[in-house]
Amino acid sequence: MDIGVVSVAVVANIPDALTGLVASFVEVGDAEFTNLVREGIRQALAVHAWQFDWPHRSNRCVRATSTINWRLMDDHRLASQLATEAGELLVELRARLHAEHAPPAVLKDEGDRQAHELLMARLRAGRPDDSILSEEGKDDLTRLEAERVWIVDPLDGTREFGEVPRTDWAVHVALVVDEVPIVGAVALPGLGVTLSTAEPTQLPTEPNPTPRMIVSRSRPPAAALHTAEALGAELVEMGSAGAKTMAVIRGECEIYAHSGGQYEWDSCAPVAVAKAAGCHVSRIDGSPLRYNQRDVYLPDLLVCRPELAEPALAALASFDG
Repeated sequence: MDIGVVSVAVVANIPDALTGLVASFVEVGDAEFTNLVREGIRQALAVHAWQFDWPHRSNRCVRATSTINWRLMDDHRLASQLATEAGELLVELRARLHAEHAPPAVLKDEGDRQAHELLMARLRAGRPDDSILSEEGKDDLTRLEAERVWIVDPLDGTREFGEVPRTDWAVHVALVVDEVPIVGAVALPGLGVTLSTAEPTQLPTEPNPTPRMIVSRSRPPAAALHTAEALGAELVEMGSAGAKTMAVIRGECEIYAHSGGQYEWDSCAPVAVAKAAGCHVSRIDGSPLRYNQRDVYLPDLLVCRPELAEPALAALASFDG
């Protein structure tokens, strides 16, 4: 039997089932057969039938699959899809290991490893010519010569991930061009939410009357505490840089200032998403955040509502620590 294979690429989390769907034909024969294939795809998509066998009079058939063609997906939706998929893997892994009474160290190690392997496989398949910098991978310095570099943190907030049922952990996927993150996605799997540059979330129009500053629950930086006092801000504790930054976008706080040491993968995707949402993003001295550097240590950042940027930067500048 001759087989015509149709791969249907599906972009998740889009209400219109036809949006982002791509069909590619392999080994399709005559024009009549091609038209019949198209009709079969149309009918399958209309009913969300991801697998179907459609016979032709010449005893050929079409097999449809839900295999995603990563190369045909735009960068923004790719980042969102990958962060979401890695997050779903982590939720399932965490539930299984917790049910098996695995210690937190095993949850952390397995979460880091499996999410990293998934993201590497997807990016290599979908963007084979791009470079990748991952917290969990070996740093290949040829990325410094690359035009496009994906920077990922497969599991941001490993401590919180190991403390079931905490939800303040995240997955980061970002694309950097010319030292600037132009694409980003941050999945908050514990909340079932992914924020991304594919469909930017806008800041709430009305901020909290009293500013709220989000800080690390275990080691709040002295500069952040000084700034909170100068602005009369309330302190909100949370883990994971991604979860903290998304809290600003989601209206759970107004300011996130960090000076306690981070790396590029900690802030790259969150900064891309925050900037797309309308936030101020910078170093704590007001200078731009630059990514894909030889030294990936990027110790500080400020993410806040735009109207609070000037007073926050002034307060940070006055800190003498």
